[in-house]
Amino acid sequence: MLRKSNVGLHAVKATVSEELEVFEAYFKAAITTPIPLLTWIIKYLLRRKGKQIRPLLVLLSARLCGGITPASYRAAALIELLHTATLIHDDVVDNAPWRRGFFSIPALWKNKIAVLVGDFLLAKGLLLALEHKDYLLLELTSDAVREMSEGELLQLQKARTYNIDEALYFDIIRRKTASLMAACCACGAASAQENEDIIQIMKTFGYKIGIAFQIKDDLLDFSHDNTGKLKGIDLLEGKITLPLIHTINRCSRKERKRLLNLIRSVKKNKKHLNTILEAIQRYQGIAYAEEQMQKYAQEAITLLKMHFPDSETREALIQLVHFIIQRRK
Repeated sequence: MLRKSNVGLHAVKATVSEELEVFEAYFKAAITTPIPLLTWIIKYLLRRKGKQIRPLLVLLSARLCGGITPASYRAAALIELLHTATLIHDDVVDNAPWRRGFFSIPALWKNKIAVLVGDFLLAKGLLLALEHKDYLLLELTSDAVREMSEGELLQLQKARTYNIDEALYFDIIRRKTASLMAACCACGAASAQENEDIIQIMKTFGYKIGIAFQIKDDLLDFSHDNTGKLKGIDLLEGKITLPLIHTINRCSRKERKRLLNLIRSVKKNKKHLNTILEAIQRYQGIAYAEEQMQKYAQEAITLLKMHFPDSETREALIQLVHFIIQRRK
C-alpha cells in the first residue's frame, strides 16, 4: 500500500504555477468568439474552473520529458477544450442539473444550446491543432475521444442487462476515463520531444492513473453522508462498479440472483439499497476496490521511477498520483 502523503494539489500546482497562468491566458484566448451568447456562456464556464488535473498532467509530463514548449500549451488547451465539450454533452445526456457545484449548461440554457456549445468547443480544439499542424497531438486526442465514446456506449449497453464482470469493468473505465488522462501524458511528452518509447511510457502512466482515478470516483460513492450512512447514489442510478462486481463474484449463486433482482428494482424501492450496501460490506467489496486502486497507483509511480531520474517534476507527478487516490471529492 502506498504511504500517506500530506502534499495537496495546491503544492503540486506550485511546481508549474507560472506555466499554469500562461495556460489559462492561452485557453481563454483560444475560445474567444464574436457571438454574444457564446461569450456569456464561456465566461460562465471559465468561472467554473475545476481542479485542472488534465492541463496539469500535460504540463508536468512535458517538463519531465524535456521541457514545456508552445506546443505544450496548445496540447493542454486542446485537451481542456475536448474535456469540457464532453462534460457538457454528458450533462445533456444525463439531464444533470449541476456540475462542480454550479448549474450545468443545459440547466441554464437548455439542451439545444448546450449541445451546440459543446460542438463549438470541440471544433475549436480541432482547429487549434490543425492551425499549428500538431498532427500527433490531434491523433492522440482524437483516439482518446473515440475510446471515451466507445466506453460510454459499452457501459450503457451492459448496464441494461447488469452483465458486467471485472474484466469488462476495467475495459470500460480504461476507455471512458483513463484514455483522456493517457492522452494528457502522451501529448505532454510529444510536445517536448519525439521519442516514441517515452511517449508510450507516459501514455501507459496516464492509463494507470486514470484507472485509479475512476476507481476512486466509484469509491467516493460509498462514502458516508451527513447522517453517517453510505450514499450509494451510483447504485440508485443503476451503475455497476467494482465493489458490487466483487461482491457478486464472491457470493453464492442464490445470493447473486437475489442481489441482481434487488439492483434491478432499487430505483423503485430505495429500501433495497441498504440490503445491497450491507452485502458489499460483508464481502469486503470496498476494501477490494481500494486494493485495486492502490495497485494501479503504485504501478504508475514505479513506471516513473524506472524511466526518469529523481527531480522536482517527477516528485510532483508522484504527489499528484497520491492526491488522486486520497481526494475526498
